[in-house]
Amino acid sequence: MESGTPSWEHLKEGMRKNWMAGDFGKVATFIAQGGAEFVGRLGLRPGTRVLDVACGTGNLAIPAARAGAQVTGVDIATNLLQQARERAAAEKLAVRFDEGDAEQLPYPDAHFDVVMSMFGAMFAPRPEVTAHELLRVCRPGGLVAMANWTSEGFVGRSFGVTARHVPPPPWIPPPVLWGDEKTVRERFANGVSKITVTRRPIEMRYPFSAKDAVEFMRKYFGPTAAAYAKLDEAGQAALAADSEKLFAECNRGPAGETWVTSEYLEVHAIRA
Repeated sequence: MESGTPSWEHLKEGMRKNWMAGDFGKVATFIAQGGAEFVGRLGLRPGTRVLDVACGTGNLAIPAARAGAQVTGVDIATNLLQQARERAAAEKLAVRFDEGDAEQLPYPDAHFDVVMSMFGAMFAPRPEVTAHELLRVCRPGGLVAMANWTSEGFVGRSFGVTARHVPPPPWIPPPVLWGDEKTVRERFANGVSKITVTRRPIEMRYPFSAKDAVEFMRKYFGPTAAAYAKLDEAGQAALAADSEKLFAECNRGPAGETWVTSEYLEVHAIRA
């Protein structure tokens, strides 16, 4: 790290607090169907050993367990893990959820048949370390599957709006680089025998106005709440206005609702 910057441990503790702020479970409901569709394309069979990295409230782990897979989820945020456990228990699904770091996964080498992550591992601050860990815990011939927001999609653009008002630390690569095909191929170049990438849409239908959608994200999406907290009143108003403008511009919903379609890069990498 650059001289004078905080340690990685300090930075990650801050990220953990950000993700635990708000209530991500409420946000996750709007992408749950996309998560189920992502899992459906993995062709999981009963007994497949699956790890969901940065699992959040279980949008991937739950449908994977429904398919009969032996699922483990891991996340840094204890409150999200608790919600995931409650969801699994409600469906009587035997899913193990552990607290852990995507950059230091608490599992043996080659332990899983499938290692997956949707809008999760892409936020770990050191992508080269994350890529190594995803491959390390996957068996040779196994699958590493990721869904990563692209910079061109709605969510990627919304990150850009926030970054203009609250610039992120310059020593952390933008998470949306995981949504760039060339970058992903480079990050997995030394550990895979085959990699395929596909741009896919995902729709989020908010049953309220663009203005209320901004307030919803500000209240429940921890990283957004943390960004607003760094601004004074005028700065917060400016960020909210720019965010509302983007929501309104991309809205394809009926009156009084906000339907936006974003884009992510689906990555399927076969470990060498």
